[in-house]
Amino acid sequence: MIKYLFILFFPLSLFANLTYESNYNKELALLDSFDIEPSFLYDPVMNKMKQSTLAKDKHFFRAMNDAYLFIPAIKSTLSKYNIPQEFLYLAMAESNFHIKAYSKKHAAGLWQFMPRTARLYSLKIDKYVDERRDLIKSTEAAAKHLSALHKRFGKWYLAAIAYNCGGGRLNHAIKKAGTDDLAVLLDPKKRYIPRESKNYIRKIVALALIGSDEQYLLHNEYEYLLNRANAYSIATVKLSSGESLARISKLIHIPLKDLKKLNRHLKYDFVPPYSRGYSVYIPYIKLAEFKQKYTKEPAKNIYKVHIVTHGDNLSYIGKKYGVSYRVIKDFNHLKTNRLKPKQKLIIPIFRKSAIKKISSKYYYMVRRGDSLESIAKAYKISVRNIRLQNHIRGSLIRVGERLKLYE
Repeated sequence: MIKYLFILFFPLSLFANLTYESNYNKELALLDSFDIEPSFLYDPVMNKMKQSTLAKDKHFFRAMNDAYLFIPAIKSTLSKYNIPQEFLYLAMAESNFHIKAYSKKHAAGLWQFMPRTARLYSLKIDKYVDERRDLIKSTEAAAKHLSALHKRFGKWYLAAIAYNCGGGRLNHAIKKAGTDDLAVLLDPKKRYIPRESKNYIRKIVALALIGSDEQYLLHNEYEYLLNRANAYSIATVKLSSGESLARISKLIHIPLKDLKKLNRHLKYDFVPPYSRGYSVYIPYIKLAEFKQKYTKEPAKNIYKVHIVTHGDNLSYIGKKYGVSYRVIKDFNHLKTNRLKPKQKLIIPIFRKSAIKKISSKYYYMVRRGDSLESIAKAYKISVRNIRLQNHIRGSLIRVGERLKLYE
């Protein structure tokens, strides 16, 4: 009987040992990609982080699942710059793969770039776009930044730490410690690098170990993540200025919310009015359909963003852009005609209409003590005319309000 049990369980035992050995070798290879010594596998703080993440595995897999569409694009960009694929988990540690992530320190996007660093790597930030949230351009910038840090410090784990605390601070820490050895820099009794940075490198490694554990994924029925990374990707297409995402959504039959998710760098749901157009992202599987159906028809409208200043009203703004004030009101879902300083209005501008500069000669800004009668008398026009042009029913006018006088 014992003999038969041995024959039955020996293959299972052998398989378990082979599986363990295979997984152990993968873990060593992962550490090597960060230039970290094998002994780090037994770091108690890192393992505690790993177990804590495993205990809340739904959060980990939800983040991976939400990012399935653009993870291949991130890996491809990292590979282009010879960055280890495992640095994908640096983005996860930074933002949990939330493209719209924004910190209290004003860092934004997948890779949590500060405005100054973003501009250093040519990421555009203006009233139309924030390219820190552009999943390709921001990854390109992160790859360049990490490459520069690796060139400076010579080891990938140092590049990751410097990404968190800054190259200057890490350089000072190495000089103070007299070594760049990770075990020394992480010494709990010393303060060579900030506590946040000590946990940062541990968190990246812990996430990478979980994400690369095939047996764990299979055991927990998340094996689809292993294949999904190769099955999905995105494509870049260039659109003319003013093109709306809604039109593209209908054209290639993709939910607008999914298209917006790929283009979080657009602050509005339209392509910025740059003279050369602008690139947006669509699922790669929709590229053929896009090429077949998309025509560069002149868009009926182009859109601009107007920031309200003191004294602005809808009538004045409408005349400036050659658009009815009612269109502006409807387009921005305004319930009243009241505007607030610094309020942003999206202005649809018909291409055939010229943007007219308003001369103060045709408009009057109401001052304290003014009345419709006094203004009409001064400019030799009727009160009725002023009322009609400015849609005034009674006699109430406000200080700072601009009144149309030229018609």
